[in-house]
Amino acid sequence: MIYKNGRDVLPPRLLQELQKYVNGELVYIPKLDERRARWGEVNGTRQLLAERNKEICQLHSGGASIAELELLYHLSGESIRKIIIKSRRQPATVGSIQEDSSSVIGVQPSHIWHR
Repeated sequence: MIYKNGRDVLPPRLLQELQKYVNGELVYIPKLDERRARWGEVNGTRQLLAERNKEICQLHSGGASIAELELLYHLSGESIRKIIIKSRRQPATVGSIQEDSSSVIGVQPSHIWHR
């Protein structure tokens, strides 16, 4: 975010009106909603968490217990349950859940997740 002086960017009448409310203070003016990225979209965090949550749901549907998933992803049991419940509420996309008959013990997540 770049600091800009109001005298340089605002019409004098608007500057005078703003000074009635915030004289000499800093004011943050957010971008218009249509131009604003949602949380985590710019740096990729949103996508990484979506992939992690999908893995958690796939492992759970393949037989992994909540306790195993807690250890594997370093999350609380309550967080694991919320992820699973939320995924059940969302409509599944075709091919979003892959059948996995292998044992969950020894399965490593595709990413390393830390708190």
